[in-house]
This record gives sequence, structure tokens and C-alpha cells, in this order.
Amino acid sequence: MIDDMFVFDCVCHVYDFSPGNQRKEMRAMEPMLQGWAIAMDMMKYEPQQGQFTGDFDWETKFTSEQMFDIEFVQSPVDMAMACAVPVWDWFQDSFSSIQAQADFKARYPERVLLSGGVDPIHHGLHGAKTEMTRQVKELGARSIKFYNTHIDLSWSCDDRDLAYPMYEHAGELGIKNLQFHKGLPFGMWDVEKLRPVDLQRPARDFPDLNFVIHHLALPYFDEAVSIASRFPNVYLALSGVLAFYKIAPRQVQEQLGRLLMEVGAHKLLWGSEAAMTGAPAPFLKDFIELEIPLDLRKGYGYPQITRQDKELILGLNMARLYDVDVEAKKTELAAKPVFQGAGS
Repeated sequence: MIDDMFVFDCVCHVYDFSPGNQRKEMRAMEPMLQGWAIAMDMMKYEPQQGQFTGDFDWETKFTSEQMFDIEFVQSPVDMAMACAVPVWDWFQDSFSSIQAQADFKARYPERVLLSGGVDPIHHGLHGAKTEMTRQVKELGARSIKFYNTHIDLSWSCDDRDLAYPMYEHAGELGIKNLQFHKGLPFGMWDVEKLRPVDLQRPARDFPDLNFVIHHLALPYFDEAVSIASRFPNVYLALSGVLAFYKIAPRQVQEQLGRLLMEVGAHKLLWGSEAAMTGAPAPFLKDFIELEIPLDLRKGYGYPQITRQDKELILGLNMARLYDVDVEAKKTELAAKPVFQGAGS
């Protein structure tokens, strides 16, 4: 916890960028890595000095123990969701494989939930449904995440023949929260194929499922806000976005102010994107201190962010979506504290 607030990280990844997992030579992956480096290296900074660093090792294979240290020992995070990345464009087993995330969850089940991931192009529709069943029944996945575009191929999230059967199967498996990577194209992906507009029809047609849009669908922020404000079962994950507060505070204040006004704090989820961005601790401290400036409140009608808003965003919304009894979990985790920093 931080400032007595329950913290539930909606997205972290146990990455594997190791040479043994690389499908192509590093040179062939440079367009992807360059885009990531520009975005991610800017967000990192040394907690003690407040200085940004560019020292991420792009050939690292993280372990469950390293992720536990980053999330829970170095940072005041109570729970986290380990998310698979169903993208095999550059890596044999993806750069955030289902097995690595499942191992993290199995090693620390009291703190980690698992989000699986499938792709109907990679697996085929029948294979995707079969893999969903395995991930839920054998690995304990509580959610499924989708990436609908790749280097050469893509699929639409409102495709009734390809996408809808996966959503129907998720419901049959007891999965009620589906997650979607929108915006933030990897390298030279076609950005327009990551617009969130193809989630409107399925959100309308599957009212018993929740649809989580990651990264605020940037650069399609306006569309993401519009959709989340109109569909009661669409949520927005602030995955990585709030980390820019250290270098672009005005941008984050404007985005958050509009989200609070038009979408509501009850539909926003905080996410770190660790391990790539480093330990979440400094970003959490920034968020606790964040305010919406007076000129934005007067000039645009944005509300001031309240403590209750921060509690919802940091963890209570995720807890509600995944049926976590927060008070019981606080008691459980208090019996075996691991965070070694200040401010809990």
C-alpha cells in the first residue's frame, strides 16, 4: 500500500528478450526496439536521484523472483496482473510468454493474477479457443488479452466470424474481463489498425463482458474517451501513461482531468508496464502527489482529483473487476509484508 491505499497493478510483464528467444537477428528487430526505446527510456528514472536512465538491457530474460522484487519489494504494490503478449512477430515464444506469466502467478499466487493471451491468426480460431481453455483451466488465467494487428496481418475486434466466437468462449469459461492493446504500435505496425472504434459493437453485443482498452489507445485518445464515456462495460487502463508525469506533467494533467470529467475515476485502472519501465515505486509517489492545476479546472471544467479517485484508480477498480475482497487481502498480506521502502 501507499498512503494507506491498496495498490493493484493492472499490467506487468515477465519479459524474455534473450537471444535464445529472438526469432530474428537484433538488426531486423531495430524498428520495434527503437520505438520502444523512445517511449520507455523516457519514462524511467532513478528513484533516489530523480534522473532518467537509458540502461535497459534489451537482451534480458526476467525471472519470477526478479519481478517479485521489482513489483513488491522495491515498490508498495499489493497485487499485480501478469499479462501475456500474444505477439510472435519477433520472438519464438513472444517477449512476454504465457508460461513465464503463469510461472510468476504460480510462484506468488497470493499477489499475482494471470492474464492469458491468444491470437486467431497465429493459433487459428479453433486453436485460439482451445488455448483459451488451457490457459483458464490449467494455468488459472482470469482474463484474456488480445493484440489484433501484426507486421503483415491484422483482424478486427468486431469481426463476427473471427472475434465473436472467442468472446463467446471466454464467457463460457467464466472470463468476464477482456483486454485489448490499442494504440501504441510496435515499430512499423500500421497505427490505424489499432484504433479502438472496433470495440464499440462487441461492447454493445456482449453487455455481460468488460472490455479494457490499454494505453488510452494513444494516439486515439479522443476515441477512447468517447467510447469509455458511453459504454458502461468499457474501462481504460492507464498502462504506462501516468509514468510520463515526471517528464510531461502538463500532458498527464490534461489527460487525467478530461478522463475524470468525461469517463469517471470508477473506470480507470493504474498500470505500471514493469519490468520495462523499472520499479513502479517512483511513479506511484508521483501519482499520490498529482493534482489538476487551477487553470485547467477553470479553463476546461476539469475536476480536482480526490483521494477517493486515487484509491479507485490505484486498486479498488481492479479489485472489483476481479472479485478481490480488499479488506481480507490487506489482512492476509499484512501478515507477510515484503515492501522495503518508505511510504507504505
